[in-house]
Amino acid sequence: MSDLNPRPGLSVRGGRSRVVAEPVRELIASRRFALGEGTEVRRLLPSLGRRMVGAWCFVDHYGPDDIAGEPGMQVPPHPHMGLQTVSWLHNGEVLHRDSLGSVRTVRPRELSLMTAGHAIAHSEESPREHAPILHGAQLWVALPDADRDTAPAFEHHAELPVLTAPGLRATVIMGELDGAVSPGTAYSPLVGADLELTGGTDVTLPLEPDFEYAVMTMSGAAEVDDVGLEPGSLLYLGCGRSALRVRAKSDAGLMLLGGEPFAEKIVMWWNLIGRTGQEIAEARADWAAGERFGTVEGYDGVRLDAPTLPPTPLKPRGRTR
Repeated sequence: MSDLNPRPGLSVRGGRSRVVAEPVRELIASRRFALGEGTEVRRLLPSLGRRMVGAWCFVDHYGPDDIAGEPGMQVPPHPHMGLQTVSWLHNGEVLHRDSLGSVRTVRPRELSLMTAGHAIAHSEESPREHAPILHGAQLWVALPDADRDTAPAFEHHAELPVLTAPGLRATVIMGELDGAVSPGTAYSPLVGADLELTGGTDVTLPLEPDFEYAVMTMSGAAEVDDVGLEPGSLLYLGCGRSALRVRAKSDAGLMLLGGEPFAEKIVMWWNLIGRTGQEIAEARADWAAGERFGTVEGYDGVRLDAPTLPPTPLKPRGRTR
């Protein structure tokens, strides 16, 4: 999925100097953006106050949208580098195509994981015949310096490990939770888990004290560490927790995101992650020239043009602002 903001800012994020080392309760409101044709997203990371949670550096929540009789999601071919995209659906389908030749229809609670590495391009769209409701999340994971130039790859995992407790079904999307390990390739210590809760559930999740965490609400109403959450919100929890209490006021869907605080500072602009502004400028020029990122075959439409780079110089700002 792409960042379609026509004027994306160039910023540096990451590094451990601004990691919250103790438990906190920082509620982050979303910002709304149009995504291609027919889809609006609620952007939760990066936010004005927080740019990363572990290696998670981008979180969009969309839907549930009624797309019966509509085209649904239509995101033209666009480039990525230096990151992984994690696609996660609660309802509907998304057809993924990429410049490796991968073609895959992603369905609810199946992991679509694309490692951009050195360079890749992809498109995402609702299939011509699709379910009436589209609801999901798109997330990015920043690759550490040692792995950010790796060869691009695409993985699809229909079977994922599941943890259960009374009123809880937790699907481990990325990384590890309570001994259950996702088959998705991860390049840094992290966790991503989908939490399905029935109304009235009161459960405590085991956490890693060295990780920082956040919880995103997909649907329903829940309390996380006594903070009430509504759909489309993100609660940043900081570090230093060995457990987290979650209570569901109604049937609810949440996503638990966490990881070891990302030690490196990264430059993120549009759909590209590097370490310097010069790297970003070179990647943008390569995309404009039709080089490096390859071609997405089969998409019925033109690819996205890269926005103009901002004239302002790069200003390191760390993890928060």
